[in-house]
This record gives sequence, structure tokens and C-alpha cells, in this order.
Amino acid sequence: MAKQENQCYKNQRGLVKIEGYTSEGAGVAHLDGCTIFVPGTVRGDECEIKVTAVRPRYAWGKVTSLHTPSPYRIRSDCRAFPDCGGCALRHLSYEEELWMKKTHALETMRRIGGADPVFDGILGAGDIEAYRNKAQYPVRFQKGKIVSGFYRGGTHEVIPCDACRLESPISRVIRDTVLAYMRQYHIEAYEEEKERGAIRHILVRTSRAGEALVCLVTAKRELPALDQLVSMLLKVCPGTAGVFLNFNTRRDNVIVSEQTVKIWGNETITETLLGRRFQLSVDSFFQINPAQTEKLYAAAASYLGEGVEELLDLYCGVGSIGICLSDRAKRLTGVEIIERAVRDAEENARANGLTNARFFAADAGTAALRLAEEGYRPDAIVVDPPRKGLDSVCLGAIAEMASEKLIYISCNPSTQARDVALLRERGYEAKRMTAVDLFPRTFHVETVVLLSKG
Repeated sequence: MAKQENQCYKNQRGLVKIEGYTSEGAGVAHLDGCTIFVPGTVRGDECEIKVTAVRPRYAWGKVTSLHTPSPYRIRSDCRAFPDCGGCALRHLSYEEELWMKKTHALETMRRIGGADPVFDGILGAGDIEAYRNKAQYPVRFQKGKIVSGFYRGGTHEVIPCDACRLESPISRVIRDTVLAYMRQYHIEAYEEEKERGAIRHILVRTSRAGEALVCLVTAKRELPALDQLVSMLLKVCPGTAGVFLNFNTRRDNVIVSEQTVKIWGNETITETLLGRRFQLSVDSFFQINPAQTEKLYAAAASYLGEGVEELLDLYCGVGSIGICLSDRAKRLTGVEIIERAVRDAEENARANGLTNARFFAADAGTAALRLAEEGYRPDAIVVDPPRKGLDSVCLGAIAEMASEKLIYISCNPSTQARDVALLRERGYEAKRMTAVDLFPRTFHVETVVLLSKG
């Protein structure tokens, strides 16, 4: 292939210096005028690369020789890195990781959102290890033995990992105990290609108080010696509160089906956020890093301020955000499309003694539009949508309600910035912004933006 002017070509080699990062943590460099993404590199690395793929506006490359390592580069402390798809940034110092995340959040807001709010900084984690309160371990029969760990990025190949640095020690002990139970009672791991075997995943949810819920996702409705499994779990983890089976024969990426039965114990465990208590089931949606979630909600509370009459919480889940902000509002309305989550939200409100809260199950956009048509006018709205962001119906309803304040929490800076641009057309301006590192050692970053009307 002939080399084009100001363009690189496949298999081209060259010496580059890494200048920054993509949103997913790959290094960014330039070679002969071409932007090249180089996974596994660090800002400041000087390295020789080989171009592996060329696209119209960019290319991909890989390091063939690292000449001068960046001062921000560190040695990975995990044997499964980088094969495991869980962590992406174990080769960066934590200070550099925070720089990458805050830079990405700000540049995305400016480039896509066309906004430049006051940036109140990024809230880093006090502990970047063992922060996950939920673990999902795939189980497979590979190379003649049962293995469990995490998927290789972009595949269903399981990379064995006996000591993930992000999981809680309780989760690890429980996972190992379930594997011992499988070996002792000759229970097969599920084989996707042959559609045979039993155990597909091991799910563990934990609390900071040491409680745990355990769920085995299985392709068979019954398993032997479940009483013995419970005894084994209680021996290694006295905080085990409940054990469940989830029957799932689906061939897609859905891990947990709707067919869950309790084998033993309680349905829920308790977690606290900012002094509020929340009951969590094994499959409840709840932020996986409680310590950092408290910082996120505290930032949202500071943007909300005091003396709110009506607070609307869209995409409320189990009610955690609204309930944590409820002492700043006279009345709270929460909307969530998943009926099970709404029931959990109502129970969480009762458990915290709230008498000013109501929750109902509906699509956020449809419910917001109906509320607007009924003349409901909240002083403030808080939204925490899925990664795809707000839909057009929800954007229109927010504009019609014309609340003075809109607090937008997001796990995807790109769709949040897109929505900020759309909200500007409806009279909202982004005033303040905080980034929060909820997921250390991964490329994900959470952001909260305060928008004001007029």
C-alpha cells in the first residue's frame, strides 16, 4: 500500500511520544500527521510503535520497543493484567489516572457540550483496592479443569484470577468456597459451546458491615448438597446472610434471569450511605463503591442547596439519590421503570422514616411528560440516566417543567455533554461540575453537573 501524504499506513513503524489518552485509556500519539491510539502506554512514554490498523481519521498501533518510560508509569501489581478485561489502568500512577479522568470529563464537556462550567475538581478515592461491593465471576471448564475469574476484554474467554485487587476479600473467599463445593460434589461448570454443565456464574454482594448474599447462576434447576454448601459458606464467612439459585439457559449476555429462588437465609443485606440505610437484594442496582458514592451524593447535595419545596428524582433506582437528598426538600417524587426497584425504594424510604417521599414505576421520560402535563413543577430535578443518556421525551418534559435547578449525574461524559448541549437549546446552562472516581483502575469516571434555568 502506497504511503499517502500526511497519512500513516499499516505496518508502518516510527518513534512517537505519547501525548494524552482516549476515553478508554489508550495512549494518543501522532506519526506523520496521523493520530494513533496505542493501548498500554502512558503520557510521556517515548516508544517505537507499529501501526496495526488504519481508519479514515485515526489509526491503531502497538508498542514494539519502549525507549523512555514516562515518569507516570508504574509496574502492574496484578498477574492477570492486562489480559483480564476488568482493569485498564494498572500501569498508571493513581495521580496520573485522576489527571486522565478529569481531563477527559472537562474536554468532553467543552468539545461536545459546548459548555465550560466552573470545575470543582475530581474527587479521588481514599482506597483504590477492594472497593467493589458486588462481584460477578464467570465459571468455565477450560483446559481440563474448572476455572473462575474474569473475561478477557471483548471475549467470553475466562482469565483465571485468584486474587483480584478490586474485589472484597469476602467475595474472594466465597468464590473459592463455591469452587471447592463444585469439586467435592462433582458439579460441572457450564460449557457455552456444548450447552452442557451447571454453574455459569457466581454472584456475591457484600456490605461494609461484612454481610454477604451469594447467588449461583446455573443452567440446571437443581443442584446437589445445597445444605452442605450453606454450611461451607457460613464456616468461611459467618456474615453470609442469604444463598440463592438463579436458573438461566439464555445464550446472550444477560447474566441473571428473572428466575431466582432462595435456598437459605434472608432476602437482603443492609448498606448505609450518608447516614441512610438501604436494603439490597442480590440483583439490586446499587453503586459498587459506597465510599465514593457518598462523595458523589454529597456533591449533588451541595449543588441542590437548601429549602427545596419539590424534588423530582428521575431514574431513581432503589431511591438512593433522592433519599440521601430528601432532608433538603419538603417533598420527594421518584420515578423508575423497574417495578422491583420501586418496591425497594418504597421500603428504603419507610426504613429511613421518610414521610415526604413517593415513588412510582414508569419510564422516566413518559412519567416526566405526564407530570408536566398535570402541572407538576418541581423546584429541582435530579437525573442519573443509563449510559445512553436522556431521551427526547425526557428532555422535552424537563424543559416544560422549567425547574430552577437540574442536577445531572452521569457515568458517561459523552452522552451527558450531548444532553447539556440539547438542554442549552431549552434554556438551561451548565454552571458547575464535579468529577468523582467511583471506579479506580478502570477508565470509567462519574460526573455531576449543575444546570440552571435562565
